[in-house]
Amino acid sequence: MTMNCLGGKCRNTDWMRTSLVLAGAYHILFAVWVNLWPFHAFDVLGIPHPNHPMLWRVLGIISGAVGFALLIAAGDPIRHWLIVLLGFAKCIAATLIVSLAAYSGDLPAASLAFLPLDDLLWLVPFGAILWATLRAHTGIPLSRSQPYSVAEAAATYQLSNGQTLAEASAERPLVLVFLRHFGCTFTRQILRGLQDLEHQAKRNNATLVLVHMLQSGQETSYLGENSDIPRIADPRCELYRAFGLGKGGFLELFGPHVWWRGMIAVFKGCGIGHLAGDGLQMPGAFVFHDGKIVSSQPARTAADLPDLESLFSRDH
Repeated sequence: MTMNCLGGKCRNTDWMRTSLVLAGAYHILFAVWVNLWPFHAFDVLGIPHPNHPMLWRVLGIISGAVGFALLIAAGDPIRHWLIVLLGFAKCIAATLIVSLAAYSGDLPAASLAFLPLDDLLWLVPFGAILWATLRAHTGIPLSRSQPYSVAEAAATYQLSNGQTLAEASAERPLVLVFLRHFGCTFTRQILRGLQDLEHQAKRNNATLVLVHMLQSGQETSYLGENSDIPRIADPRCELYRAFGLGKGGFLELFGPHVWWRGMIAVFKGCGIGHLAGDGLQMPGAFVFHDGKIVSSQPARTAADLPDLESLFSRDH
């Protein structure tokens, strides 16, 4: 399933609409089937008829209501994400209830035959639509439909000392470290080692510059004694976009590698803070000189930290 995303902001796609139309049609047909022929499914599966067939019909009516709601959501899936969330929750709940009832013997094992088509099939498209919705609504809205070029961004964005990025990079190489949000355990890990990063940059005759997602001045409470390090505020993540850093996918943000590295960082005392910035934005590090990217190190996962030794070795 491909996402139609620009600068990390996802939009509706044909597969989203098609999935919801198919899901809606199925749930409506299921409602008609259950109410016109309430015992047919039980006879096919060899399951005893329910003692209260009216309850089975009520479940069918509920399924029909969900189906009509999904057809409405198909017109604009991301806008009607609450309906998709309702469908997703219904699939999860039904799967758990029927599975537990079959495991405990309250329902025949043959009852599990309902789950693949009724619930399991729709979990993936519903989940993907909800993920696209999260990506569409996270962060401050973009001010431009197209990203800045690197040259445009360098002439537009200013360091905390008042110089533009282009002016500062003309004097000496800059090590641009694009951070994740300040509550991220990996950002906190970087902040604990800022002095080491700064010393590594100086050994290579470069200046360390932090790029963050807060309004200018709000970052100082997180930097503490390191607040003298040059910084660039980029709350709309336009500079991130110019350098090719977008929003992460599910595995990039929540994959096993990220969880493992996160647990190690927490045990080392980095901790986890509140969300301060776009939680989906990916980090990276770059050597930038004379208005050009000399060396790049975009993060492959949220857990990747700047490796300045490797970054400068690519410069030679």
